[in-house]
Amino acid sequence: MLDQTLIRTPRRPGIHVIQPRGAHGATHLGGWRLHLAAGSSAEHASESDEMIVVLQEGAGTFEAGGQKWDVSRRSVFDERATALYVPPGVTFRATATAPMEAIIVGTPAAPGGSPALVGPADVQVLARGRDTYAREVHNLFVTDPHARRLMVGETFNPPGHWSSYPPHKHDGKNGEPALEEVYHFRVHPPQGFGQQILYTEGGESVTHQVRDGDVVVLPYGYHPVSAPPGYSVYYLWAMVGDERKLALYEDPAHTWIHERA
Repeated sequence: MLDQTLIRTPRRPGIHVIQPRGAHGATHLGGWRLHLAAGSSAEHASESDEMIVVLQEGAGTFEAGGQKWDVSRRSVFDERATALYVPPGVTFRATATAPMEAIIVGTPAAPGGSPALVGPADVQVLARGRDTYAREVHNLFVTDPHARRLMVGETFNPPGHWSSYPPHKHDGKNGEPALEEVYHFRVHPPQGFGQQILYTEGGESVTHQVRDGDVVVLPYGYHPVSAPPGYSVYYLWAMVGDERKLALYEDPAHTWIHERA
């Protein structure tokens, strides 16, 4: 199963599925890419899903629920995120004034609520790890009052650094709350790559070479990420479970690193 979790979908105009629900180990989460040329528009809606739209790069407007926002981001590596929460049954529309790319994640949720925008000044920035596993985590919609089920944020690996480290999981098999998760990757410079490892205590193991635009579903097991020298690796992460709460279980074989002087 873990060897089927990498998804690579070429960019094409408009809104297109890049991570289908019900495939590659994803039961609850679905993902789309918005890719617009300057002057073009696209819209997306779901009667059953709440959605979070995360701007990756470009400029233009987001619209939902009768509201309209001007949005812009040079790139995920240059500026903090702008992200929009869209409740079930509400149509999201984007119009680009400069080439625009965004990721949309969705999951079934109860109806109700209102659209809500998180701007760069609203992003919660957290430093995680140290030494060669130091990285930055940006919480977008995690503890907010808007989303019913989704938790979404971004992680930034400097060149040569690891994240999701020490290796952790949240599949519920060791008593932690079960959470399904998906990673959406960007790499700088874009011809580079990262490494996504997935493994279990039972010996199942796979390593994906992840490139700019790739998606990896994390249905179970530990899932550390590494960036090679010379390349920065970013991933947008989306999680959902029975309880809207971040939780993890670290691999006991590697927790000793916390005690290292």
